[in-house]
Amino acid sequence: MKLNLQTTAFVFPGQGSQTIGMGKELAAQYPVARQTFEEADSVLGFSLSRLMGEGAAEELNDTLNTQPALFVHSLAAHRVFSSLYPSLKPAALAGHSLGELSALAAAGAFSFADGLRLVRRRAELMKRAGELAPGGMAAILNLDVPTLDKVCAEASTPDETVQVANDNCPGQVVISGSKPAVERAMAAAKAAGAKRALPLAVSIAAHSKLMDSIQAEWNESVAAANFTPMQIPVVGNVHAQPLADESAARADIIAQMQSRVRWTESVQYLTSSGITTFVEVGTGTVLGGLVKRVADGVTVLSLGNPQDFATLE
Repeated sequence: MKLNLQTTAFVFPGQGSQTIGMGKELAAQYPVARQTFEEADSVLGFSLSRLMGEGAAEELNDTLNTQPALFVHSLAAHRVFSSLYPSLKPAALAGHSLGELSALAAAGAFSFADGLRLVRRRAELMKRAGELAPGGMAAILNLDVPTLDKVCAEASTPDETVQVANDNCPGQVVISGSKPAVERAMAAAKAAGAKRALPLAVSIAAHSKLMDSIQAEWNESVAAANFTPMQIPVVGNVHAQPLADESAARADIIAQMQSRVRWTESVQYLTSSGITTFVEVGTGTVLGGLVKRVADGVTVLSLGNPQDFATLE
C-alpha cells in the first residue's frame, strides 16, 4: 500500500459535505459497506441508505438526516479500509464538528450503533435549538481570528451574542449567534478589512450560546452512552489536543456544542507531530481543501468511493 500510516492522519467531515448518492458506489462494491448501511437503517428504524442514495436534497440537507448520513458514510469507508488492511491503523484521527463523533467511533470510543444513536440525538437536539432560538451563521473571509473575536465581542449584547464558531483555516472563519448580532458583526468585519462576509443558509447557530437550550439534554445523552478505550489518538475540536481517555472524549463533545471548532490549530498540532498525509474519510473533499490552506506541502487524499481505494494499491 502506498500510504505510510505512521505519518498519516484520517480526518472526518462535518455538515456541508453531504450529497445525494453519497456512499452508494461503496455499498455496491464492498459487502462491509453495504452491511454498514443496512445496520444504520436497522438502528434508525427507517431507510437512511435510500435517502442518501436517491432521496430529495431538501430531505438530506435537514440536519436531522445530514448528521447521521455523514457519520454512516465515514464509518462505512473506514470499515472498508479496515477490512482491506486489517493490521494497519493511521497515527491519529480528527473530525470537524459532527466529524469528531465519526473519528471517535473509528477510534473505538463507542460502537457504530451507539455512535449512530448519539449522532441522531445530537441532530434532533440541534434542530430543536434552532427552532427554540433561531440564529444565523456567516463565513468571514480574510480576517484574522483575534480581530474577529474583538468584532464579535463588540457586536454582542447581553441578549444578542455572536462568536467565532469554526476556525477553518487562515482566511476562512465562521461566526455564529443571534441574527441581529451576526449582521452587526458582518458589517463590522467588513469595516475591519474582511474581504467578504457571507451569510450561510442555516437557521441553527451551531457552536454558539444559542445551543444552551438543549445543552443539559445533550450532556445527559453523552453521559448515558457507553464509551470504551480509544485504539487510536483523536485530536479534539475544543482544545486541538489529543483526547487522553473516555472522560476527555465525553467532555470534548459536550463542550463542543457551544465552543469553536479549532480546525486550524488541530491541523497545526498534527503536522507538528509529524503528520504529512491527511486522508479525508467519507463524503467530499471540503476538509482536504482546508488542510491544504493550513499546512504547506502535505499530501491530501480522499476515501469515500471505490476509485479512492483503488489508488491506495
